[in-house]
Amino acid sequence: MSGRRKLAITVAALLAALAFALVDQFNAARLERNPSPVSQATGASDRERYHQGEFFVTGVVDGDTLDIDALDGDKLTTRVRLIGVDTPETKKPNTAVMYYGPEAYEFTRGLADGKRVTIWLDSMGAARDRYGRLLAYVRLPDGRVLNEELLAEGFAYAELRFKHGSLQKYEQLEASARRARKGLWEQVTEEQLPEWLRKRNPKWLKAFAERQKPADAQRL
Repeated sequence: MSGRRKLAITVAALLAALAFALVDQFNAARLERNPSPVSQATGASDRERYHQGEFFVTGVVDGDTLDIDALDGDKLTTRVRLIGVDTPETKKPNTAVMYYGPEAYEFTRGLADGKRVTIWLDSMGAARDRYGRLLAYVRLPDGRVLNEELLAEGFAYAELRFKHGSLQKYEQLEASARRARKGLWEQVTEEQLPEWLRKRNPKWLKAFAERQKPADAQRL
């Protein structure tokens, strides 16, 4: 093979390598501007699908969990976990029914089951929890927010493990229910609190135990 031909082949190979590199860079930039469908299936698409949308509640799973009539992947309904609240468990696998769990379930069922509600997503954090449930506020037909009603009437604990936009307000709602001894706060004991709540600041637990004493004992 002549030297001139070898040079031509070498130049052609270099040009081909350069062309492939340019194509790769172009595709990388295009994907960055236009993510694939898989990468788009995140909180942004959830916000577009659900935020401020109206849906029928097809069923209540627990005091803080319900299903709405919206397709979710291969599921006929979307499971919604009420953001900012934690009601006592009634159906969690390998967990006994907790104190005031059935009451919280019936409260939510009475307010929301079969009703047309409005879903609001929070601007902080992810749109889904680790179980794939949609994290949301649920506005009832009469304008009340289900999350807030659960706290105000003493059917739920304010969720303090995860940040959300209503954290301070929900702490205050829980505190007001505690002071008034509404719902579960009338007789709940330290042992009946959720595990995560029992691990809170020892000063809070001491103050809680003091408040839960009968009124005559507090006067002693």
